[in-house]
Amino acid sequence: MNTENKDSKRLVFNMRYLLFIAGLGGLLYGIDVGIIAGALPYLESSASVAWKLSAQQLSFVVAAVLLGSVLSSLFAGMLSDLFGRRAIMVLSGILFTLSIPVIALASGYTPLLLGRLLQGVSGGLIGVVVPLYLAEGLGASNRGKGTGLFQLLLTIGLVLAALIGLFYANKVEGVEKAVAGAMDAADKILVAKDSAWRSIFWMSISPGIIFTIGAFFISESPRWLFQKGKFETALKALRKTRTEEEATIEFKEMEASAVAPKVEGGKVSYKDSLLSKKYVVPFILACVILACNQATGINSILAYIVNILNNAGLPGSIANWGDLSVKSLNVIMTVVAVILVDRKGRKFLLSMGSGGIVVSLLVAGMLFWRSEQGQVDIKAHFETMIQENSLIVPVIDDELLLRAGIPTDGRAQQLTLVYSYGPFTDVQTRRTDDVYQKEIKINLEDTVQKDSVIGKFFRKIHLNPFADPAKGVSAELVIEKALIGAVPSITNGWLTAICILAFISFYAAGPGVCVWLALSELMPTRIRSNGMSIALLLNQFVSTTIAAVFLPMVGNYGYAAMFFFWAGCTVIYFITAAFFLPETKGKTLEEIEAHFGGRS
Repeated sequence: MNTENKDSKRLVFNMRYLLFIAGLGGLLYGIDVGIIAGALPYLESSASVAWKLSAQQLSFVVAAVLLGSVLSSLFAGMLSDLFGRRAIMVLSGILFTLSIPVIALASGYTPLLLGRLLQGVSGGLIGVVVPLYLAEGLGASNRGKGTGLFQLLLTIGLVLAALIGLFYANKVEGVEKAVAGAMDAADKILVAKDSAWRSIFWMSISPGIIFTIGAFFISESPRWLFQKGKFETALKALRKTRTEEEATIEFKEMEASAVAPKVEGGKVSYKDSLLSKKYVVPFILACVILACNQATGINSILAYIVNILNNAGLPGSIANWGDLSVKSLNVIMTVVAVILVDRKGRKFLLSMGSGGIVVSLLVAGMLFWRSEQGQVDIKAHFETMIQENSLIVPVIDDELLLRAGIPTDGRAQQLTLVYSYGPFTDVQTRRTDDVYQKEIKINLEDTVQKDSVIGKFFRKIHLNPFADPAKGVSAELVIEKALIGAVPSITNGWLTAICILAFISFYAAGPGVCVWLALSELMPTRIRSNGMSIALLLNQFVSTTIAAVFLPMVGNYGYAAMFFFWAGCTVIYFITAAFFLPETKGKTLEEIEAHFGGRS
């Protein structure tokens, strides 16, 4: 009896330890994505003065994470096949931990860029190898909950990054109030801002250290060990988180699923074609789900939530609270998904979530369509104001509107100005009721981005959704549209906010958690690591493309068009989940593989 209790306690401890370390991987992934938002305002103001960093260099520092993530995602599968899942988890933790002092101690552009690249490489590795490890290391009854925990900690990482940024924002504001009127106020504020962005990065080093050290002590993936011909070690790895009976059954399934159970050179050999149905169908399913997951518009909605709510009719202060509400709701509903994923199943949550997203996006799109109907294009007025290929408009008020031939009726008006230099398009919006309204300043230098290592890389692999700087350096300013219309009512704003909150709830409860399961569970063992790398790369490409076209599209066609586009993509998501995706709840990876191979 005592032996049974000890075994039970050992299994529980091993399981909790594995989930804790893997969950920390999700936390690091979330911090990777979110930490720059809080640090950037202070990095921008202090570094630009102390080191003379240009706005373009700062934008490269922000975007370097994308390049690093794409590069490492592409090779993460191959590396994890060569060196093992655990080794690459340790490597990702080391890179993340190293990136923090490189950034926080930086005194110039190069170390900043290098540190952000390291963070991106770390994030790309984590995004592939941790879900891969969880899928292969957990039993069928715990796989959904374990992978859901990765997403939960990811969302917590985003919120944690926002809270750290908010904490230091308050500290800087406190310094600004304390030194107001002092002779050396500017110098003290500069020091406070410089300390703030460095401290924001230092605050995130501890989970990186814990993850790195902890990953040393987890067992290797039993599937990887089996592929390498280390059968006894694979069985021992299974026994760490399963009972003896469960481990034996699962090991036999692993043997049965191998097409050629003979060992050649100490490794399991495969002789079936990679173009067979058992590989192609799950790979395509995973790719469609990963692409559609970003095509819901989730990243753009999270990034532009304040702008969206402002344009829907909510005042700025309320819209800013909407940002925090959305991120907090994301965490709460992810907890719900973690509880339900192994009870209700992946197919149910994905179908329910994508269906709810479609309805939420369509209603939000209809609200925007209704409010955008009365807009008038006054671009001819702004074309007369262009001087030396640039445009400066001090303020948008009733006087300007009257000169443009637009009668005012006392209601606040909103201007959406869309302009371009060659292939480079930008959008600026202004409201007549904004007492702190900034001037509209348009010139070629601020609109046409200089070429960069990141841009050259994406163009070289023909995956660059952004414009080529060479085609914009000598272009003329063109006013594409200057739409003016009444600011939507606050009721319209609240209805739109409800739609966004519903969208986040359905996303977090379904696709937010299940996308990682689809990525890892559907792929057969032979192609799992490399297939996951390709699918995640596609996911990032779709996300980047949507980010690139978001502002030009809402400027030219309105927010309604963007929301309807996302809804259309999510319909494809719903059809895939409801009619083509098999239920994988409670099934071992070998059983899922057998389903696609037409075997029982």
